[in-house]
Amino acid sequence: MSWIQALVLAIVEGVTEYLPISSTGHLILAAAIMGLNEDPFVKSFNIIVQFGAILSVVVLYWRRLIAPVSFYLKIAVGFLPAAVIGLLVKDKVDSVLGSVNVVATALLLGGVALIAFDKRFGKQTGGKTISEMSYQDALLIGLCQCLAFIPGVSRSAASILGGLGFGLSRKEAAEFSFFLAVPTLAGATLIKSLKLVPTITSDQIGILIFGNIISFVVGCLAIKTFIEFLAKRGFFAFGVYRIVVGTIIFGMLMAGLSLTLA
Repeated sequence: MSWIQALVLAIVEGVTEYLPISSTGHLILAAAIMGLNEDPFVKSFNIIVQFGAILSVVVLYWRRLIAPVSFYLKIAVGFLPAAVIGLLVKDKVDSVLGSVNVVATALLLGGVALIAFDKRFGKQTGGKTISEMSYQDALLIGLCQCLAFIPGVSRSAASILGGLGFGLSRKEAAEFSFFLAVPTLAGATLIKSLKLVPTITSDQIGILIFGNIISFVVGCLAIKTFIEFLAKRGFFAFGVYRIVVGTIIFGMLMAGLSLTLA
């Protein structure tokens, strides 16, 4: 992997991690398009640069994180399904992690869901805040988040739509999704990273640090832009984008282009 390729992947991670368009799906596609199918370091890089994106939430929302115990209990309850189900389906998830067909299908279906939810909740005013939501709401949103074990679904989309469905406002649903991402991503990334450490060479450490810095900076910008866009425009544009990308991918596959990431 070159430094330019690392830059591209880190930017893709930072931009897509908190947008409802699937970071995993876009990383798989970006790596495939750049011809990185045979590079074993790519999957390690794509996992480890998530730390930078995670840090962006902590830095941007540090004031909100100075919160009562009930706030953290709700995050813990929301995280619980991912922790339990993740361990049960880990092997199955790993088996489809490189499937562009799965990514394309999930992008299409997720796009339809975003448009449907935008029509249903687009004109909704008000809604519950995180402090007003119940522990049951947090658990159910956490269960929705587990749909993101399917590459291309988007953890952000699943948890935000879950939040809307259980009464949160658009802004609060998005921010709860961000907060829920911290333990969910940190736990999964840490476990995977510990297994990858023995395979990383000394000359790859610099490129990993570089990737995390880029994903952190881009992640900060993406979160701030997304919240502003969401408040004004809703999810419709993201739904259309997902459908267009999914359709293009299927078109490329039907044309015989190889996009499978090993």
